[in-house]
Amino acid sequence: MTVSIDMGEVMGGGASGPCGFDLEELLATRLLVQGNSGSGKSHLLRRLLEQSAAWVQQVIVDPEGDFVTLSDRFGHVVVDAAASERDLAVIAARVRAHRVSVVLNLEGLEPDRQMKAAAVFLNALFEADRDHWYPVLVVVDEAQLFAPAASGDTGEDARRVSLGAMTNLMCRGRKRGLAGVIATQRLAKLAKNVAAEASNFLMGRTFLDIDMARAADLLGMEKRQAESFRNLDRGHFVALGPAVSRRPLQVRIGSVETVGRGGGPKLTPLPQSRPEDLQDLLFQPASQGERTEAERPPVQESVPASEVLERLTRQASARDALEFAPIENDEAREKAIDAIIGELLEDPEAAFQPVAALYQDFQVRCRIARLSGRPLDLASFRQRVALARAGVSDTDVDPEIWATAEAVAASLPEEMRGVYLLIARAALQGEPCPSDQEIATAYGTRSPGRARWLLTHMEEQGFLVCANDLRGNRIVTLTDLDRQTAAPAARALL
Repeated sequence: MTVSIDMGEVMGGGASGPCGFDLEELLATRLLVQGNSGSGKSHLLRRLLEQSAAWVQQVIVDPEGDFVTLSDRFGHVVVDAAASERDLAVIAARVRAHRVSVVLNLEGLEPDRQMKAAAVFLNALFEADRDHWYPVLVVVDEAQLFAPAASGDTGEDARRVSLGAMTNLMCRGRKRGLAGVIATQRLAKLAKNVAAEASNFLMGRTFLDIDMARAADLLGMEKRQAESFRNLDRGHFVALGPAVSRRPLQVRIGSVETVGRGGGPKLTPLPQSRPEDLQDLLFQPASQGERTEAERPPVQESVPASEVLERLTRQASARDALEFAPIENDEAREKAIDAIIGELLEDPEAAFQPVAALYQDFQVRCRIARLSGRPLDLASFRQRVALARAGVSDTDVDPEIWATAEAVAASLPEEMRGVYLLIARAALQGEPCPSDQEIATAYGTRSPGRARWLLTHMEEQGFLVCANDLRGNRIVTLTDLDRQTAAPAARALL
């Protein structure tokens, strides 16, 4: 099935009628939009997004917050890029999994932070699981900010990661379902390896010779025709590409249903006031609540991911939603929580992730599972994760002795409790002491040396005693339980 989206009207050149874009071809061949400030690039992108919203998932990288108004009319979720990098990566992964259209709002961030946030989000989209490689229209406004042709005022690290993410999007994103649509004020400011991957072009009004020459070259026009880009009206573009036309066409972009928050400059009458009133207005002492831009507090690194993920969950398609009724029974709820934590920790990397990051993912999974009742707090979650990391269960030991073990563990720091109970379970079941690697994993580290230090620390506190048998095997005695781990069985002689 061919899906054609109406971008406006073909103008001049002996051709007339509507200008249709083949959406499937556009997804396969990408799009580059160029035009000076005021040429109508944002209007063009908004028209493209509105016309294709019903057909394809969309992700908009929005440095100025112009496209957040799409959420009211078309249901896009606005992602505040002030979140941490971990949050942005989690959100991006769920965006691909649930096929939700979003606007990454970078407004108010410093240039370096904008570049890093966009890079983290785009890379997470790019690295999604193969099962989630659905078609996505990825629109990047002011692309020269994220893929600059040369280093500028931003840091080299931010420029490198941002340029890498944009290169992945335009050069390797097609096989992963990512279709890049990039818009820039000047082609000369945009990295060539990013611009070169687009096969469709919409060139708007531009004045500099270098930009006109490059635009004419991309469209296959003669050099003498390059001057025509100076005469284009606002909202008029020259289009070329397999998704629109095999020869250059001048197109007037159609109207849009939504408007940006910025808008264009409009003349309004100046206020009529007497000169003395104006002096009083300007030179009166500043009020307590009035601040200059330099005095304004910096943008805080807020973490709004929980609200964003909640909206992502609500807007997930019925195909991806879990089809079961809300869990209300307390016993069933506890089992469901244990199952969610177990599923969460199945990822080998989960053992080494901070508990706060796991807790955020846990909350999302609970909302998807529609768990009723008061959510598990962070302290309780931390304790359950410690037990789950250690593989501890009280179903195969004496409940009274196990209660004593839990009481002793409660006097240890939270991150050590799971390790103590791991060793206690081995001792109560007559098993050898866990290895350094098992203890390190239960402690949330990859370092066996850290595990040995932990045992030494717990021994100094009087919770256990470590000794080695004649074969060098470690045997741990738990002083409060009066139990010790078993020695490993000797290997049979060959």
